[in-house]
Amino acid sequence: MQAPQATFSYPTWAHAGKDMVGTSLGSSRLWFTVAEGIVTEIYYPRIDIPQIKDLGFIIADDQGFWVELRRLADYQISLPKPHIPAVEIVHRHSRFTFTVQICPSQRRDVLLLRYKLEGDTSLRPYALLSTRLGGDAENNLATVAEHNGRRVLQAEQGPFGLALMASRETGADAWERCSVGCTEESDGWQDFNRHGRMTWEYNSAGPGAVALMGELPSQATLALGFGTTMNSAATLAMSSLFEDFSAIWNAQCRAWETWFKNCHLPDLPPDLQRMLALSGTVLKVHEDRTYCGAMVASLAVPWGEDSQSRGGYHLVWCRDLVETAGALVAMGSLEDARNVLRYLIATQQTDGHWLQNQWLGGNAFWQGIQLDEAAFPVLLASALRECGAMEGMRCEDMVKRALRFIAREGPVTGQDRWEEDSGVNTFTLAVAIAALVEGSTFLDGEGREFALLLADNWNARLEEWTFVIATPLAQKLGVAGYYIRIAPDDVLVHEGALAEHVLIKNRTQDPNLPADEQIATDFLQLVRYGLRRADDPCILDSLKTIDQLLKIDTPSGPVWHRYNGDGYGEHQDGSAFDGVGCGRGWPLLTGERGHYALAAGEDPLPYLEAMAAMTGTGGLLPEQVWDSAPILAHHLNPGKPSGSAMPLVWAHSEFIKLCYSRALGCPVDRPAATWNRYHGVRPQITHDIWGPRYRPRHIRRGNNLTIALRAPALVHWGINSWQDAQDLDTRDTGLDIHVVDLPVTALKDGETVQFTFYWLDQKKWEDTEYEVLITE
Repeated sequence: MQAPQATFSYPTWAHAGKDMVGTSLGSSRLWFTVAEGIVTEIYYPRIDIPQIKDLGFIIADDQGFWVELRRLADYQISLPKPHIPAVEIVHRHSRFTFTVQICPSQRRDVLLLRYKLEGDTSLRPYALLSTRLGGDAENNLATVAEHNGRRVLQAEQGPFGLALMASRETGADAWERCSVGCTEESDGWQDFNRHGRMTWEYNSAGPGAVALMGELPSQATLALGFGTTMNSAATLAMSSLFEDFSAIWNAQCRAWETWFKNCHLPDLPPDLQRMLALSGTVLKVHEDRTYCGAMVASLAVPWGEDSQSRGGYHLVWCRDLVETAGALVAMGSLEDARNVLRYLIATQQTDGHWLQNQWLGGNAFWQGIQLDEAAFPVLLASALRECGAMEGMRCEDMVKRALRFIAREGPVTGQDRWEEDSGVNTFTLAVAIAALVEGSTFLDGEGREFALLLADNWNARLEEWTFVIATPLAQKLGVAGYYIRIAPDDVLVHEGALAEHVLIKNRTQDPNLPADEQIATDFLQLVRYGLRRADDPCILDSLKTIDQLLKIDTPSGPVWHRYNGDGYGEHQDGSAFDGVGCGRGWPLLTGERGHYALAAGEDPLPYLEAMAAMTGTGGLLPEQVWDSAPILAHHLNPGKPSGSAMPLVWAHSEFIKLCYSRALGCPVDRPAATWNRYHGVRPQITHDIWGPRYRPRHIRRGNNLTIALRAPALVHWGINSWQDAQDLDTRDTGLDIHVVDLPVTALKDGETVQFTFYWLDQKKWEDTEYEVLITE
């Protein structure tokens, strides 16, 4: 019998706050998540393709009593060891205890659940599965069928099929009554909601958003298999049921024990050591099988219960990926880090940058361009080479192309690391400068010299572009000045740009703040990467500023907002972020603040303890924590996870790094060549660069002047209103930047230099004449 079709479909996802995530380390291509004490999104055959919304249970009798376990909210979760993602959950109710063990097969694309219902013998469990095959809720078909003499609940959509089978301890089929239906109309949950018991037994449903339900005995094992058809999925599921569940569980434990032996943990208090072990596993779980080295940002969809996004966080962000690889290097998991670098080399764009984010195969999702994402892979290559872990891998071409992009597009970024505004940002610039220095060690000749010259110039100009003094906000806070969140693009050519309005895009109402009143924690990267000392006056004043404006003290410890005016987070009433909201505290920023404390000579242990306290039920770190008064209706408590993504792999990477940095005595990811070049001291430059993006109006007397262009040209130049005019040819640096040095060191204060270009490839003159003033 066909289930009635739904008149309305709202294809949302499961709760974003995961209790645990897991996968096998065998040939299986399946990843599972757990939230609210049940199985939520499962990904197959790649980590960027979700196939279900959730698989949970209803416990009911025949007298109208029923309860859905995910809504019971009284459960405990445990693992055999912190680094082994085999999950046991115990749900408790006054009438029953329900225990379920969740474990993937090592060799088959199957997730197994062994459960036991104890207590009131009048109660029965009902499995409830909501499908999203291929990440699509619109075109799923579901049926109740037989597979080789056993009942099976199955669904398909396009090239994907799933099958849910059940087995008693005796090996016999465990299904009793079964039904499939359309979500919000004829699914099993609606049956219980309307009738208080199971009354429907539909054999087929869809196309659309469908759900599958089956009545079960008090104890059984479920196998959820995935394949290219329903039949192939059922074959895998049934095969797994003929393997002892304990043997599958033990195989999972052995595989993860073997991987973990290569991870060497530093000395830490026991609770932090457990969290460190779990964090390493979180990183490894998020790696794909097909695209070795590709790791997604999170197996969660932020505010999933309110989101219809097909992307979520199961995408690759280059920045997050390199942050993850840096943590793997710190743990000694070098082959995993090498795989990340190989994947990055394979997905670099022709012009040298990486996509803002992408599906595993390299197809773009969002369309932004972020300068730090062009720089991070260079730092990974340098870090691997620094610890002698390249194993013959050659990446000179990747590095050269990345530096080419940085040199041509920087110091401006199309988006900052929070993927919002364009301009000059301290975090982005710190990463770009470090990439130029580290990348120069892979080059030789003119390219190496120009990369270092550019790095020194940008480093010396940081304060000119991003530090403001004597603003009303500075006076209010009692500081001389501070680094701003982001300087508008035209700060490179217009000295009044810092007073311009910079749009904050994720708020209901833009606070209309000028650039010089927007602050962020991003400048801490200058200390972490060795561009500025921890006691630099500009750093100290900026630290006072963020600690006054962005820091929130929660019961878990201190946490920082990304920037003032941020709107990425729940609304004040606790409702989900919907494109606008109110920014919340980020645990990863507590880790970054801890790295600064380490550089300043403090023990970062309190910051590690704070991060550990901000975790969820299973010990996972969230993207954000709630930092206002508790709102019980939305399960929001101060210092604990909000409805954003959990786990955030970047946050776990930051925790791992801070653990190893504490043992090392300095940031474990501090680029070696960059530290050796600057040691935290702003360079004194004797060579000014004009172009390609930065066009200074004045240079210091006695300095050399290099004109840097994106194409070969004849530079026509003169002094003091075109006196002594002459022509000079540019030379190619090897980075698609063509330069010429103008001999102006003898010019005096107040004199001027004029120049324009004849573009050789276009055979035409530049239509603008430029002028630079010589100053003291």
